[in-house]
Amino acid sequence: MYLATTGRRDAPPTPSGVRRRVPGTVLALGAVSLVTDVSSEMVTAVLPLYLVLGLGLSPLQFGLLDGLSTGATALVRLLGGAAADRGGRHKQVGGLGYALSACSRLGLLLAGGATGWIATSLAADRLGKGVRTAPRDALITLHSPPEDLGRAFGTHRAMDTTGALLGPLAAFALLWATTDAYDAVFAVSFCVGAFGVLLWLLLVPGRREAPEGTTRPTAPAPRARGGLLTGPRSPAYRRIVLCAALLGAATVGDSFLYLLLQRRLAFEAGWFPLLPLGAAVVYLLLAVPAGRLADRVGRRRPLLYGHGALLLAYGLLLTPLPDTAVLLGVLALLGVFYAATDGVLMALAGPFLTEGRQAGGLALVQTAQALARLGAAVAFGAVWTASGPETALVAAFLALTAALCCAARLLPTAPAEQGPAPAEQGPAPAEQGPAAPAEPVERTD
Repeated sequence: MYLATTGRRDAPPTPSGVRRRVPGTVLALGAVSLVTDVSSEMVTAVLPLYLVLGLGLSPLQFGLLDGLSTGATALVRLLGGAAADRGGRHKQVGGLGYALSACSRLGLLLAGGATGWIATSLAADRLGKGVRTAPRDALITLHSPPEDLGRAFGTHRAMDTTGALLGPLAAFALLWATTDAYDAVFAVSFCVGAFGVLLWLLLVPGRREAPEGTTRPTAPAPRARGGLLTGPRSPAYRRIVLCAALLGAATVGDSFLYLLLQRRLAFEAGWFPLLPLGAAVVYLLLAVPAGRLADRVGRRRPLLYGHGALLLAYGLLLTPLPDTAVLLGVLALLGVFYAATDGVLMALAGPFLTEGRQAGGLALVQTAQALARLGAAVAFGAVWTASGPETALVAAFLALTAALCCAARLLPTAPAEQGPAPAEQGPAPAEQGPAAPAEPVERTD
């Protein structure tokens, strides 16, 4: 059955206009993400500086590494989502991903200046993220009322972004205190990441159990058919996957935008790790309001508006405005972009997923986006190397404009916004059994 028709069976109806509490599982997942993002953003904040200015990599080489770190998650996202759905092992699979990312920091610590080892460590980090993201987001979907998915994802992303805010601060403090000792950043990042794994083990619940005194349906829900790459058969869901890929193919990575800002403003390299803070502050302030707005007005519009904000950031970098205005504007627009798109995309896809395929369905959306961003990073780096940053940015601006026009026509309206969607039909009446009389919709956790 569709998640749009499911929720907590044991929860009494909530009067209209009364705000529900954010589920405890969502808060626990947010705490883990906060700590883990402190670890990961410590590395992310210094990596462009370390690779391009420290090791002397060209923009094309950096684009290949950045794209690899994103695209390496593609198949693993699908495998992780399928493994998590099989038997409801969301906690076990997600914990493996968090542990892999934490251990990748040791690889960076031991790599020295060897580009191959650095690439391997970055790939391991992204593989860990790919393994954990779909099970984590599936847990949010499973433990939240469908009509509040935007707020649940917004709350989680706000806590996640708090870690993204603290990580660059910690990296900046370490580099200042140790006179640009990147090894110290990698070592502390590993310790913080290990603490995040411990929190996952202690705070996140395992398999969901039925509330005491409640009964489960005697007839199982129809099994979703299709292979690993097919996902649910809903045409609307497939349009979401297509739009995620289209928009991802025109999305320039943050690292490139920060390098463009550093190139334009020509500030000292030691200040580079602080650039993500501006975007993180805006993201933190807007993540929950954007989620609530998406629940109220529909999730497709905030998703489109968020990519419109990214388009404005591209354009701002091409204008002759004062450097301070460009710096503040780009960072603010990046924050708006993430607040209006990151969790909202998952909340948009969630109601179209069948029971038992939540992690796999979300993984397919994330994989399409990751592969598209891999291509975007490599293409942007290649054009920058061949023709300069301005030409690359103009090409990205035109590509995102075209992708937005296509997405505006293709993105569907979520079932929660237009009434409950019908369950996926099985291939034969024998699998479904005789049609049952219409009953009031019950909510299950």
